[in-house]
Amino acid sequence: MVQERLEALRAQMRKKGIDAWLIPSADYHGSEYAGEHFKIRTFMSGFTGSAGTLLVTGSWAGLWTDGRYFIQAGRQLKGSGIQLMPMGEPGVPTVEEYLARNMEPGGCLGFDGQVVSVMEARALQAALEEKKIRCFAEEDLAGPLWTDRPPMPENPAFLLGEEYSGMSAEKKLAQLRRDMREKGADWHIITALDEIAWLFNMRGNDIACTPVTLAYAIIGMEESRLYIHQKVLDEGLREQFCRLGTELYPYDGILDGVKELAGRGRVLIDPYRMNYGIYQRLNPGQAIEGDNPCMLRKAVKNLTEMENIRTAHLKDGAAMAKFLCWVKNNVGKIPMTELTVTAYVDQCRKEQEHFIENSFSTIVAYGEHAAMCHYSPTEETSCPVEPCGLLLIDSGGHYLEGTTDITRTVAMGPVTEAERLHYTLVLKGMIALARARFLYGVRGINLDYLARQPLWERGLDFNHGTGHGVGYLLSVHESPNNFRWRMQPGYGSAVLEEGMLTSDEPGYYEENAYGIRTENLLFCRKDVKNQYGQFMAFETVTMVPIDLEPVDFSLMTAEEIGLLNDYHQEVYDKISPLVDQETALWLREATRPVQL
Repeated sequence: MVQERLEALRAQMRKKGIDAWLIPSADYHGSEYAGEHFKIRTFMSGFTGSAGTLLVTGSWAGLWTDGRYFIQAGRQLKGSGIQLMPMGEPGVPTVEEYLARNMEPGGCLGFDGQVVSVMEARALQAALEEKKIRCFAEEDLAGPLWTDRPPMPENPAFLLGEEYSGMSAEKKLAQLRRDMREKGADWHIITALDEIAWLFNMRGNDIACTPVTLAYAIIGMEESRLYIHQKVLDEGLREQFCRLGTELYPYDGILDGVKELAGRGRVLIDPYRMNYGIYQRLNPGQAIEGDNPCMLRKAVKNLTEMENIRTAHLKDGAAMAKFLCWVKNNVGKIPMTELTVTAYVDQCRKEQEHFIENSFSTIVAYGEHAAMCHYSPTEETSCPVEPCGLLLIDSGGHYLEGTTDITRTVAMGPVTEAERLHYTLVLKGMIALARARFLYGVRGINLDYLARQPLWERGLDFNHGTGHGVGYLLSVHESPNNFRWRMQPGYGSAVLEEGMLTSDEPGYYEENAYGIRTENLLFCRKDVKNQYGQFMAFETVTMVPIDLEPVDFSLMTAEEIGLLNDYHQEVYDKISPLVDQETALWLREATRPVQL
C-alpha cells in the first residue's frame, strides 16, 4: 500500500514539474501534537511515530526521525521502499543537506505551505538558493490521495470563567491592541492555538494533551475576527464573542481573510509560528515580524492563576503520593510492567476533581529504557518492573485550576553506586536552581548552569534543556521562558518575570543502563528590593516527595539537606490531609527528616 501511495504522489509531482516533495509531522498551527486528520506523513509512509519528516523524489524516498523511533521506524518501513535516515547518526545528512546535495540545479521542491512555518520555509530556500531551486507551496498534493482521511476535529469548546482565568477577554484584547500600537501594527494574525485560547478564555479538545480548539484570529484596532468551526461553540462563548464584537468566520476561510488585509496597513506576525501558506497571502513588505504579544502575556500568570495553579499541584501531589505509595509497596509482590504502572498513575490523576486530561503522554521508563529521555512504553517495548534499579516517571495533568508536569526517579530496590552517585548529583542540581536568588533582568540562560554544575564538575552533562515554561490549562511546553544554556532558533531566553511558571528538571542518562531526572515546577517571584535593584527568587509549587533511598547524603551539604527536609515537611503538611490513611502513613516515612 505504501509503495502504491508513493507512486500516486510521484504521478502528481510529475504533472506539476516537482522533483521532490516534503511531508513533515505538523498541523496548520505548529502544534506540538498533530491530530489524526493531519497525519499525512503516517498515511504516506506507514510510520506511526510522533516525529519524522518524509521526503519523496522521483526515484527515492527517505524518512528522518530521532533516536526514540529508530527501532520502530526500521520495522514499519521494511518493504516500503522508504530509507530510514536516523537523525544525528554519523554520516546522516539533515533534510536540507540532502536536498542541497542531491537535487539538480533549477529543480523544484514542493510542500504544503500550511504545515511548514515561515522560518522553516526560509531555511529550505536558503539551503537551495545556490542551485537556484524554487519552492512550490501552493497546494497539498498528498492529502487528496487519502480518500478515507479522518475528518477535521470539531470537538466542543467552553468558556473558561474569570474565577480560573483571572482576566476577561475584553481586558486581554485591550492589552493586545496597546502592544500592537507600540509595534506600529494595524493588524495581528494569530495562528498559535494556545495564544488564541488564552486571548479569548476559550478551551477545547481538538488537540491531544492540549485543551485548545482549531482556530485562527485576526485582530485589528477596531475589530476582531475568529475563524473557527462554529458548531463547537457553546452558549457562553457565543455570548462573549457577541459582547466583544468578534465576527465569526468558517475555519477554512482564513486564507481569503488574510488576502483582504492587502493594502490595509501593517500586519504583525511571528515567523516561527505562522505557516508559510498564510504568509504568502500577505503583500511584500506588509509584515512586521516579531514575537506574538500574547506569548509573553500568557506566560506571566496573574494572581488568580497563580493561586489556582497551587491548588492544581495539591491535587496532583495527592495523586502522585497515592501512586508512589502503591509502586513502592508492591514492586516484587505483584506483576508490574511499564504499561501497568502507566495505567495506575494515569488512573490516580483521573480520580482528582476537575481533572481534564493528561498534559502529555505519560513516560514510565525502567532501567535502560530511562536512558532514552523521551521514551514512552508501547505494547512492543513495555518491560517488567523488577525490585531493583531505578524507575523514571514523567507525567502531568490538566485541571481547571492549571497544568502540572512532574518527574520522579524512584528506587525499586537495591541500586548501584553509580546510580546513587548520579541520582544525588541530579538532585543537587535541581535544588541549586530552585534556591537561586537573582536580580531582575536575569534570563533562564543565566541560571541554567546552576542545575548542571554538580554534573559539569565531574565532566558529565545531560543533552536537553533544564526547564521549559508551562501554560495555564494550555500547552505543557510554553514559550518564552526556559532554562537552557544553548540557544536554538525560535527558543529565545526571556527575562524571568514574576508569575512565570518554569520546570526545573536536570537529568543524567547512562546509555543502555539507566536514566535519572528529577523535576519540580517553579514560580518566579519578587524578593527583596534594595539599592541594588529588585531581587527575584523561586517558589516551588510541585508537592511530591523525592525518593530518599538512592541519595548519597555524604555528597550533600548541610544546607542542601536542610532545604530538602524543609521541602518534605511542606509536602507532608499539605498533602497528608488529602490522601487515605495508608498513603498518609507511607508519606510520613517518605518525607522523614534526614539527620544533618
